[in-house]
Parts: sequence; C-alpha cells; structure tokens
Amino acid sequence: MTEISTVALITAKPGSGDDVGTALRELAAATHGEDGCLQYSLHRGLQEPDVFVTIEKWRSKEDLDAHLSSPHLQAALAAAGELLAEQPRIIPAQPMGVGADGKGAF
Repeated sequence: MTEISTVALITAKPGSGDDVGTALRELAAATHGEDGCLQYSLHRGLQEPDVFVTIEKWRSKEDLDAHLSSPHLQAALAAAGELLAEQPRIIPAQPMGVGADGKGAF
C-alpha cells in the first residue's frame, strides 16, 4: 500500500467562515477516528478567513475513498453546503521526496 497525501481547499461564501469552520471542526474530529487516517489537520486563511485548507495523509487510496463517502463527510457537506462559495477542491497527491533534512515530507 502507498500512503496518499491530500490537500482540500474549502471556500465559504463571504462572511460564512465561522459557520463553515464549525462544520469542518466536527468533520475533523470524526475523521481522526477513521482507521486509515494518518493525519488530518485543518487550517484557516489568515488573510482570507473564509478559506480553509485540510492537509491529510491516508494509509491508502482505498482509505481516502472510504473517507470521501463516509457519513460524517456527507453530513459536513450538507451542513455547510449552502454556505460554500464553490465545491471543495480535493487534491490527492504523493510526496515527491525532496530534501534530505526531513522538511520535504510530512
């Protein structure tokens, strides 16, 4: 199995960031309990507080796929749905292994 890194960009409608943030915090807490979740961190833009980023690491593509169809993800999308400016952009990727000092991967 190959670990999968994933970045998700979530943009709330202007002024809806606090409500979307609440839904995303609940999602993160539930996601941490998933068997294949190795890392799932939530970030909020400093200059753009209606923009959120998740940085994730999954044990496998199958675990990521299971997360994407999980009830708690669907519930979070339903709760935040009308508050989002656009569909979340989910970008699965694999680390390129740059750098020898450990700063090139998480």
